[in-house]
Order: sequence, then structure tokens, then C-alpha cells
Amino acid sequence: MIDHVAGIPAPITANDMPRSVVALVDAVSAVERELIGGWLAEGGVTAELGVDAAVTQIDLDPTAVAARLVGRRDDPLVLPVRVLWLPAERDGVRRTTFADLALMSNPRRPRRILQRRLVDKAPDRHLILTGQPARLSDLRANNPTVAGSSEPFARAIVRAGTVALERAERAVIGDRYKVPRLVVEEILDSPEFLRRLDTIATESGGEPREVYRRAEKALRELVAAQSRLVSDLFTQAMRPVHASTWKVDADRTGLAALRRLNRNHPLVFLPSHRSYVDAFVLGDALARNDFPPNHVIGGANLSFWPMGPIARRTGTVFIRRSFGDDEVYKAVVEEYFAYLLAKRFNLEWYFEGGRTRTGKLRPPRFGLLNYLAAAIRARRIDDVMLVPVSITYERLNELGSIATEQVGGTKKAEGLTWLARYIRSQQHSAGRVYVRFGEPLSARNRLTVHGDPLQQASGHAHDDDLSERERKAVQRLAFEVAVGINAVTPITVNALVTLTLLGVHERALTLGEVRHVLEPLLGYIRRRALPTGELETLRDDQGLAVVLEQLSTAKVVTVYRGGLEPVYSIETGAHLEAAFYRNSAVHWFVDRAILELAILEVADQQAGAAPGIEAIWDAAYRLRDLLKFEFFFPDRIEFAAAMSAEMLLVDRDWEQRDNAGELVCALADSGFIMAHRVVRSFFDAQLVVAERLAAADPAEPLDRKQFIDECLAVGRQMLLQQRLHSPESVSSELFSSALKLAENYGLLDPGTPDLATRRRELAEELATIGARISRAATLDPSNRAPRETV
Repeated sequence: MIDHVAGIPAPITANDMPRSVVALVDAVSAVERELIGGWLAEGGVTAELGVDAAVTQIDLDPTAVAARLVGRRDDPLVLPVRVLWLPAERDGVRRTTFADLALMSNPRRPRRILQRRLVDKAPDRHLILTGQPARLSDLRANNPTVAGSSEPFARAIVRAGTVALERAERAVIGDRYKVPRLVVEEILDSPEFLRRLDTIATESGGEPREVYRRAEKALRELVAAQSRLVSDLFTQAMRPVHASTWKVDADRTGLAALRRLNRNHPLVFLPSHRSYVDAFVLGDALARNDFPPNHVIGGANLSFWPMGPIARRTGTVFIRRSFGDDEVYKAVVEEYFAYLLAKRFNLEWYFEGGRTRTGKLRPPRFGLLNYLAAAIRARRIDDVMLVPVSITYERLNELGSIATEQVGGTKKAEGLTWLARYIRSQQHSAGRVYVRFGEPLSARNRLTVHGDPLQQASGHAHDDDLSERERKAVQRLAFEVAVGINAVTPITVNALVTLTLLGVHERALTLGEVRHVLEPLLGYIRRRALPTGELETLRDDQGLAVVLEQLSTAKVVTVYRGGLEPVYSIETGAHLEAAFYRNSAVHWFVDRAILELAILEVADQQAGAAPGIEAIWDAAYRLRDLLKFEFFFPDRIEFAAAMSAEMLLVDRDWEQRDNAGELVCALADSGFIMAHRVVRSFFDAQLVVAERLAAADPAEPLDRKQFIDECLAVGRQMLLQQRLHSPESVSSELFSSALKLAENYGLLDPGTPDLATRRRELAEELATIGARISRAATLDPSNRAPRETV
């Protein structure tokens, strides 16, 4: 019952046989006491441990332990004992069901009046459970900071006994029922945490007792009070909802590898965030494979009744969106976070900070990763494995509200009415959802400074310098997580079909024309061995027609059937929804799009000259830099290697070409042009932002919200004037990213020299890129005038 894996004592030998045993009895009823008493009287300790010694019973209660155990001078073996009640076996599985709830009974904690009947009628429904025993001297050694004080040491013994019983219980009922107990009490007994609260009280001039009270209140608000009953019932309640909507396709090989890894390391699952149901989909996949429930870190906006109380009992930790200057709350969050990691509970949070509105990954938030770095730096934890997780939906029924928010609509507040409406919207079949796991990342190995762990570097650098290096290490880690997610995100049928239709300007395609555009795409995907969904569906007319009809049912694609054959195009007003599907896989084609534009730029500037590799690479680097707030790019060396690989796919003999124009011909002959399909909307959005900045008074500070609203209004005008090519460019999300780019270029600070000139130069550069993208579109066979119908 030593609460540390390395501290579990070795098996008892004949030379180390204890003279006495203390049974710490965890019982809540007379029946349980009788069962444990009978087991002890019948020699249960001897049979269990091979120890023949006098046995004393003490309640697993701090008061009883303080009075009867803490002060003993001998060294008894301490053995925690409880009765474990089990649900009835149904279809080979013991799990609580709604039938149990209808009987107003929790079979894992049956009512006292029912316990007697279960003992007589169903003896298989209970067993005597013992935790790992420990010598009293071992418990003192394991708790040196409290061993000299009666009450704190008694509480530490009770916690250790409870944890030992929980571990023993999981060995019977499965790891997925791993739940923490007595968390608030243990944290509040921590000397290090109490010292931190004292420091906060001293620095703020507050009363220590009041600071402690605020910390306790925050902890009880924060700590997830997991319940096995609620976990079972909630899983059963949500599973039919998801089963009727999606067919979950989870990576079983990845899950098996993670199960093995989880034996030695806590896991932090970091999924992409495309839907409110991401946590339910991932949680169900993990539960089916007997993982312990994750502690899911979520925003307090979702803590409304009844979801909040239920979610807290299934492991959700609701954190305020903003801490402000509340140092007590910040200390509580950091301490609880480190506690969960130190106790090896698996965590899960959505590091983008919110659902993507565009379909691709958003820039990461670093707050919780900073807490992780702090826990490693303080040696609170040895290591934790970060698991990038991609959750990709073939279709999402909530896209309408996401699109509305992008064009300036107000996000509806979460609440009971919102929940009912949301559940109702999920009742339509939406195909598959793919759950894929990236390569796990060792946090300790990556949170380093020049090869040394951050906490070891603190003595060799100035605090400010170390802080900056820590910040960069956390950013690198977040970048690796994002790359890991993208690396396993499959290309779905809807991603490819919407990629095809969005690349055709104001024209509908026949089924044959759609298939003609898809063929080189599918060949490219096959040559690069990219991860995919059910893409074989797109290789025959019947399967392709089914996909298009499903998108039509979802009101993303419109079908005109009045002519000789059906023709397909993006539904009016649904471009943002279509772009969401496309963008789930768009990162796979960004390198190709950049290369195409770089080739066209060099062809424009060096007509008739040999295509210099340096010039092409320089053009590609500049485009990469303009898109750095939209996509996750590797360093320059890796990026150059990716460009070389792409160039070989365009033209294997490109180095022997006499001029850059021949490379342009090779692009046209490939029948596979990506620039206008992949990056046009991002550059168009940047153009809107750059032009509005150029028109603004450079001496006036910028009101960001007002500026984004202006971009939305002017963007709609530019769309009507056909200065923008698609409604998907008019997006608050894209405008916000473009504004970050402008800030990175130093174009927002009114004190910057030559600000008006530099703003205007960026707008001119983006207009030139837009014209080059239009030229790339003319090389695409699908944008050429269709053949006459005879």
C-alpha cells in the first residue's frame, strides 16, 4: 500500500515474518463487516499472504488510524481490506446498465438491505479484496514530512490504503475503472503546496487562512469526482447516439501499442478538435479497449446542468477560460495538473483551444503544456508520453453553425436548449469517423535546452534567458504534436470531392468530369502512400455518384438533373461547409501548391533561362513564410527536401531543362494543378486584410474586432466584384490568421517606420500572387471550357 510503484515492498520472506497484522477495514455496512470479519476468522490473511500472526482490525478512517495505529512502537504489517461488489454478468461482461438504475440500485455499491440477499442468493456478486500490504515502518519512510505528526500521518495512511485497494480492484474489474480518491485532501496536506499558498498570502498581503479557504474551494470546483456508475451509464447513453450517426474506425494497432506504453508511462492524448463529440468518440474507443478513463480538460462554458455534473463524474475537469490575476486559482490548477501526472492518470485536452472553424488545425495554445513543462522542471514527474490524435469525420452535422460564425454570426451559448438541439442534429447518418494515433512523444526528451533537461539548465543560465528557451521548447513540442496529428490524418472521400468542386470556378461538372479530375489526384496519393479513408469508393461511377448524392443530402453539393445528365456543383451559400471538408486533408497538398507557384514565379522572372534551383527554392521559402500561420511547416532543410521530392513528381528530368517554361509545360501536362484548389482562399483572405491595412491611418492603433468586422464587410463587396474567387475567403478565422501574419511582419504598431509603404507593398505582393494563382488555374484541364454536347 505504499503509494508509489517503486515503493511496493518485496514478497514477505520467512526471515521477515511480521509478528502482527493490522487489517485496515473499509466497510460501510454491518454485512460488509461480517463478511470481512468472517474472512479474517477463517484464516484469510494466512491464506492470502502466508503470514500466521495475530490480526487487529482498525477502520480505514483517519481518526481510528491516528488513535490505534500511528503511535505503535512495533512494526505490524498493514493490510487494507474491503468487500468488492460486482454487477451481474450479462453477455459475459459485468457492467452497470440502465436496468440497474431503474431498480434504484448501483450494483457496485448495493443498498444495505440488498447486500444480505446478494450474499445468500448470488455469492458470485462479491469477493473479499485486499490491497498491497506494507510495514508501518515503510509507511513512515514513504511519508517523511508527516510521519511525526499524528493526524496528517493517519490521513496519509488512509490515502495509501485507499489507493492500494483501488489498484487491487482494477486488477479485477479492468483498467478502464481507474479513478482517483481523496484528491482534495491529499493536495491540501502537501507541504509544498501549503508553502506556495503561504507565499501567495505574503506577496498579496492576504490572510493565510483566507487564501487556504479559496484554494480549497477552487480545488473542490476543479477536481473531477469520477464515478464508475456514471461512467458506465454515460457510455451506454452516448454510444447509441454516436452509433446511429457514425461508424467509428479506430486504429487498433495504434491502440495496442499505446496499451503497452501505458504500463510504464502516463499518456496525454492531444486530439484535433473538429466537433463537440470528439471527446465522446475518443472516450468510447479507449473504453472499448480497456483504457482507464482520461481526465479531460475542458472549458467551463460546457459545465452547464446536466452535462456539467455528469461530465465531472466521468473525468472532465472544467477550467475557467481566463485566470486573470487570480494567483490562488492558477496555483490550484498547476498543482492539480501535476498531481494527476505524478499519479500516472491519463489526461486529454484539445490543444487548439477550441473547435476548428475551417477544418484544418488551428494554432496551438501553450497554457497546459507550460504546466506540463513546470511539472517536469520541478521533478514532480519523470516523463509523460504525448499522443497526437487525429479525429476526422466524413460528414459533420454541426457545420451550419460553424459556417455562420465565420461570416460574423454570434456563437450560441451552450445550455440545455442548445444541448437538445445539438443531439437532435446528430440523428442523421454521417458515415465514418476515423480515429488515428500519431507517434507518441516523450515530453522530457523534447523539453530540453541544448540537450539538457530544462530543470538542470536553470543553474547555468540567466532566469530571463532560461524562460525564453523554455518558451521555445514548449512551442517546438506543440509544433511536433500538430505535425504528428497531420501525419496520420486520412484523406476522406468528401475531402477529395469538395477539393475537386471548389477548384472549378462557377461551373458544374458531370460525373465523368469529376472522375477525370480525381484520377490524377488518386494517383498522386497512391505514389506518396498517404493515409486514406475509403477512397476506393471514388474509382467507379456508382461509388462516386453515391458520395455526391450524400453531399447533396447534406446540402453541400447541388445537383441539376434537368439536362442530358446530372451535373454537380457546390451548393449556393455552402462554400464554407465544403471548405471545412476539404481542409481536413488540405495540408497534404500544400507543398505541391507552393511548388507550382514558385515555378510560375521563376518562369515569369527568368523567361528563357535555365530554371535555377536557388531561385525556385527562394520563391518557395517566401510563400511558406506567408502561410506560416495557416499550416505547420518543417524547418528549411526538411522543407527543401519536400520540395525536391515534389519536383521529381512533376518532372523527373527537371534539372536537364533549358528554361523554366518547360517546367510550366510539365505542370500543365500532369493534369494535376493544386494551387488554386489549395491556397487561393488563404491568399485572398490575406489580400483583404493587407488592403484594409494599407487604407488605414498608419498613425492610429488598430481595434482588432472592429477591423475584422470591416474585413468581413469589404470582403463581401470584393466577392461581388469578383476580386475574390470564392465565398470561403470571407471568413473571420482566415482574417484573424492574416492579421497575425501582419503583426508578425511589424505592420500593426503605429510607431513602425515606413508603415504605410510596407503595408502597401504587402498588398501589392499578395495581388501578384493572386494573379499567379489565376494563371495556375488556367493550366488545370477542369477549368477549360467543356466540349460541346452533340
